[in-house]
Amino acid sequence: MRYLIATLAAALLLGGQPSRADSLWAKGQGKQFGNLFGDNKARREGDTLTVLIQEITVSSAKAETKSGKSESGSLGPVSGLLRFLPKLSAEGQMNANASGTTTRAGSLVGKITVTVLKVLPNGNLQVEGSRTVGVNKEKEKITLKGIVRPGDIATDNTVSSSSVANAEITYEGKGPVGDRQRPGILSQLLKVFF
Repeated sequence: MRYLIATLAAALLLGGQPSRADSLWAKGQGKQFGNLFGDNKARREGDTLTVLIQEITVSSAKAETKSGKSESGSLGPVSGLLRFLPKLSAEGQMNANASGTTTRAGSLVGKITVTVLKVLPNGNLQVEGSRTVGVNKEKEKITLKGIVRPGDIATDNTVSSSSVANAEITYEGKGPVGDRQRPGILSQLLKVFF
């Protein structure tokens, strides 16, 4: 009898709405949660996926050139019509040394959530997304496009940017600070002539 009363009380508390065995929520309250033991990895068109961007690039090049050349020649006394010319000799030497070094470094760290645009025939996901942040009239926009293998997606639905194939990551900034970084008209004209 107690069991029957407890069951009726539970049914009244839940609002009398039946729920499916694979659902945590009553009907119509959020299908996106799925069942308790399923995963939320992106796998279909329209699904979202978070990309953890950790791009660090360092490149350096060094070139060194050394060359040298020496020549000498002589002309002894000449007989005949040109016998009045003394012995002639000439020597020459040329040395050249050149070296150069270039180094570049850049880093971009952030997070962006992208949308699955297409599921490719091999099961890989074509993704794309952008994020714009505005602070004090400055706008910064980050855009990411690429292809993700479903096996590279972690259980928390994230993937590292190093695992995105054909990745195109752009980061742009516009606003008063960015405008100050560009040379003025007079500087641009002087560069043309000098």
